[in-house]
Amino acid sequence: MTLDVSGLTKHFSQEKDGSPLSVLDSIHFRVQEGQFVSIVGPSGCGKTTLLRIIAGLENPSAGQVLLDGREISPDRGQIGLVFQDYALFPWRTTLQNIEIGLEMMKVPKKRRRSAAMDYVRSFGLTGFEHAYPKALSGGMKQRVAIARTLITNPKVVLMDEPFGSLDSQTRNELQQFLLNLWEEHRKTILFVTHNVDEAVFLSDHIVVLSKRPARILKTAPVTCARPRDRTSSECNAVRREVLNTLKHARLA
Repeated sequence: MTLDVSGLTKHFSQEKDGSPLSVLDSIHFRVQEGQFVSIVGPSGCGKTTLLRIIAGLENPSAGQVLLDGREISPDRGQIGLVFQDYALFPWRTTLQNIEIGLEMMKVPKKRRRSAAMDYVRSFGLTGFEHAYPKALSGGMKQRVAIARTLITNPKVVLMDEPFGSLDSQTRNELQQFLLNLWEEHRKTILFVTHNVDEAVFLSDHIVVLSKRPARILKTAPVTCARPRDRTSSECNAVRREVLNTLKHARLA
C-alpha cells in the first residue's frame, strides 16, 4: 500500500476582499506502507490544511491524494485522524468514546464494547473506562483519542500535533507509547509536529515544508538505529540538518 500526494495546491479566498490566499504550492511525496513520516514547517505554513485534504475534510485547488492508485474516499474508513485537542465527546465515557467509530459502522454493541475494553486494557486505562473526559489527564485523553482512531483499523493514521499541549514528561511518555504501538501494528502514520526532536525520535522520514505557500524543501531520511538514543551523534546530525533547513526557510 502506498499513499501518494501528487501536486497538492490549495488557495483560500480572503474574507476582506475575496483575493486568493495561497497555502500549499504543488506538494508531492509518497509514503510507503508501514512508514512513520513526520511533517515539520514554520507556524502557519499549511501543515494542518495538508492533513485535512489528505483526510478528505478539505478539497484541494489542484492535485490529488491516492491510496494504492485510487482516490481516497472518507466514507470507506481508510483514514484515521487524531487531533491535538483530543476532540472527545464530554457526555460519553472512555469506553463510549473509544467505541464510537464502531457504533457508526453499525457494529453490534456487544462486539464493539468488547473491542473497546481490549483497548482500555492495552492502553493503560483500566479503572477509567466509565470516567468522563473531564476526569482524565491530558495524556489519558490522548490515549483515548488514539484508541478511538485505531479501533476502526484505518489504513493510514494522520496525527495533527497530538502531543503539542502536553507537558514535556507526558509528551516523552506518549512518544514512546506511540512508537511501541507503531512497532507492534506497523500502521502507516503521517505525523505533524513543530518539535524537531520529536520528529527525529519517531520517524523514518521527515518532510520539511517552507513558509506559506508551503512547498517541500527537503525530505530527510532518519537512519538512526531503533531503539533510538535521543542524544546520539546520528540523531543530532539529522536534527541539525532539519533545523538548518527550517532556519533558511524562515530567512528566505
